[in-house]
Amino acid sequence: MTARTKNQSLRILLIGGGAREHALAWKLSQSTRVETIFCAPGNGATRNISKATNVPHLSPDQHAGLLTFATESTVNLVVVGPEVPLVAGIVDVFESNGIQCFGPNKAAASMEGSKVAAKDFMARHHIPTARYRNFNDYAEARKHLESVDYKVVLKADGLAAGKGVILPSSDSRQEMYIDLHKTMIDKQFGSAGNEVVIEEYLEGQELSFLSFVDGYTIKSLVPAQDHKQIFDHDQGPNTGGMGCYAPTPIASEKLIDEVHRTILQPTVDGMRKERMPFKGLLFTGIMVTKDGPKVLEYNIRFGDPETQTLLPLLDGDLAEIMSACTNGYLDAIDVKCKPASCVTVVAAARGYPGPYPTGDPITIDAEAYDAKDTHVFHAGTSLTSGALTTAGGRVVAATAVAPDLETALSKVYNTMSKIHFDGMHYRRDIAHRALSHRSVSASNHERPEVSLSYASAGVSIDAGTELVNRIKSLAASTRQFGSESSIGGFGGQVDLAVAGYEQSPIISSGVDGVGTKSRLAVRMNKHNSIGVDLVAMVANDILTEGAEPLWLMDTMNLHKLDVEIGVSIIEGVVNGCIQANCNLAGGETAELGDVVQKDHYILDASCSGALRNGRKPLPWKDEMKEGDVLLGLRSSGPHSNGYSLIQKIIERSNLGFTSPAPWEPSTSVGLSLLTPTKIYVRLLLSLFEKDLVKGAAHITGGGLVENLPRILPKGLRAEVEAKSWRVPEVFRWLKREGNVEKEEMARVFNMGIGMVLTVAEGYVSEVTKILEEKGETVMRIGRLVEREEEGVGCVIRDIEVWDQ
Repeated sequence: MTARTKNQSLRILLIGGGAREHALAWKLSQSTRVETIFCAPGNGATRNISKATNVPHLSPDQHAGLLTFATESTVNLVVVGPEVPLVAGIVDVFESNGIQCFGPNKAAASMEGSKVAAKDFMARHHIPTARYRNFNDYAEARKHLESVDYKVVLKADGLAAGKGVILPSSDSRQEMYIDLHKTMIDKQFGSAGNEVVIEEYLEGQELSFLSFVDGYTIKSLVPAQDHKQIFDHDQGPNTGGMGCYAPTPIASEKLIDEVHRTILQPTVDGMRKERMPFKGLLFTGIMVTKDGPKVLEYNIRFGDPETQTLLPLLDGDLAEIMSACTNGYLDAIDVKCKPASCVTVVAAARGYPGPYPTGDPITIDAEAYDAKDTHVFHAGTSLTSGALTTAGGRVVAATAVAPDLETALSKVYNTMSKIHFDGMHYRRDIAHRALSHRSVSASNHERPEVSLSYASAGVSIDAGTELVNRIKSLAASTRQFGSESSIGGFGGQVDLAVAGYEQSPIISSGVDGVGTKSRLAVRMNKHNSIGVDLVAMVANDILTEGAEPLWLMDTMNLHKLDVEIGVSIIEGVVNGCIQANCNLAGGETAELGDVVQKDHYILDASCSGALRNGRKPLPWKDEMKEGDVLLGLRSSGPHSNGYSLIQKIIERSNLGFTSPAPWEPSTSVGLSLLTPTKIYVRLLLSLFEKDLVKGAAHITGGGLVENLPRILPKGLRAEVEAKSWRVPEVFRWLKREGNVEKEEMARVFNMGIGMVLTVAEGYVSEVTKILEEKGETVMRIGRLVEREEEGVGCVIRDIEVWDQ
């Protein structure tokens, strides 16, 4: 290496167009050695970087075109961002034509290109990793799965855009059988799944080590921690990465030294001994187990979003470091990081990591770019007629640097609030492990000499007061004649005489909750419909007794009160009360800390009503007889039941909750499933007052087969004809995707029927006419028949049509 070559200006071809490449271009442009940077193809933001020019007509897979462009543009250093061209041998193409590349050749790139090859390499060189076996035969792989007595991870051998690693979602081996079949037989990852690695599931925390390597010397950046799964609390399918932070509290100097000694140096030495010396950036995924650090995987390029997190911390000239790697003098270069914290949060498109739309307009407020030590790196963006639009699953990444982690988190989430596009979603718990680690560490220290308060115990009286003040006017909008109550008081009253009840009425009360549908509301960050569900569950229940709902009391139990979320929930409750013609008389909000999962809540409500002027409560069991007709009224969807099963089915599918719904493509899976429960009060009360109905069954948990018998006398059973209505597509999809038995569907879901009325044959036409005039679709779904003494209370005939 001559002094002239060592100090010559660099004309760089940067291959790739994501947030990683945006961050690389940003950092490289700061080098005094860099003359120009050609970004191929670049994205909607790289063109604005000093010294950078986009080459949009060239993509990373056009090796010949890239070589021609590099030659004609006198490029003297090529930097390759994505893994696919590296695995395909693009470095060999350039170097055989005399152009230096920062990145490994094809042989060395096999460490990421084949998980089978990487695991076998680790075994040969005694590098600590999980025990494993490789398989290219499905039957043998299935047999191995059946034989092991420990949790396993399934890995597709080839490249799968960061999604080819399948973690166990439970202790059920059946799920892994299904995933193995999808990978090797159904080819959900294409040819990448022709061969698989089945390895032991390692417990611990993950770390990302990004190391500059020149074939001999290793210089690592501070370890980072990535967040792979799409949803908060590490839920849902894997992605390319939804956020990252560095440094990490678990990466002590002792641990870093151990990783270098037992993993990184043996890796680099072993690759050189096998005649595939590594030059470039080696990204090693580490699991810190109780038995020490072990390798999860090798990547042979900069990570994404690790790059966006670590380059702002790099205190030095990136171009000089890259030149040192390609020319073999890395031992002469200092690689240092600033004593600060950095956090990156990724904003993804609706549907990601499944199918997602492109072309949606993006707006980024000017304040996002003005904040000090804050960056917005573009991942999947493009310029369409001069306007910035979405062009990928991961769209933009916000990054913030600060002296401490808490400040960096505050800054990065403030920046995320300045970014807007349709369907945008992102994780709100990045660095949660670090914060948890600090809490545990703090608990081991001497008790601080500070005054404790209710707020320091996790309960905010101020937040509760603010919530009450903000929802008072909302609750007042539900007030009915005769009611006297105020949110924030000790209770509420209803004067039944003023409300129009001339005789002593019969009072009906019910209590219910929303259940796990609230978890979906949290995942989608949409809370203003779940309150409607809460009202519907109790109002519909007392309606089945013929009662008019009069007042409702709700309870909201939370880990910690977020006032905005609380207001949104109550807005839904108010909407539901208006639909049910019911007064929201009061409620209780309680912060319960760790009793409730972080960021989650539990909703329950009680509702009371009355029957007007001496009317007889439903059901009229003594008047029911064989031949009475069952009329079904449409549901709006699954309502509020079966959501534990629904969410399990979605997680096992290839869809995310933000993916377009296969049964309703105009909206996402999550938003469709959040459709609120239908409230039948206004529809049915006037009908009940005409004494045309003998009974009404609200079809909730337990489905038709469990709920219809609740309104029938012992001598009668409901005989339902499955052919009499078309089951909505959402239930058909759930059945197919979850491989759920017909009988189980009937016991869990309403199957499109939310309320069933028992009507005498002679009144069927009149009842149907009244309801149809109100816009309701009425379906004759069955009849009452004689029941044997110990017989079941409901039978569904021709249930096999649900398979069609």
